Amino acid sequence: MILHTTEVTPLPGYRLRLRFNNGEVGEVDLSNELDGEVFEPLRDPVQFATAKQHPVMKTVSWANGADLAPEFLIDLLHEQKQRAA
Repeated sequence: MILHTTEVTPLPGYRLRLRFNNGEVGEVDLSNELDGEVFEPLRDPVQFATAKQHPVMKTVSWANGADLAPEFLIDLLHEQKQRAA
């Protein structure tokens, strides 16, 4: 099975609520991941709030063209859950 997101919801504080096609659901904090030419504009909360499910790539994408691989997102979700435990 190829991993992808099925739902993307932007939340305050540079967080996303994600649902994956493997059944996993959770929130990821991207506040430490918004570096570089494409991602730094997403530090603007208005820009970050444009996050949505891309209909073709089936992962999170933003109005400025930025996107993140679902594998990166699920790894980050697992890492952040482990740190919180």
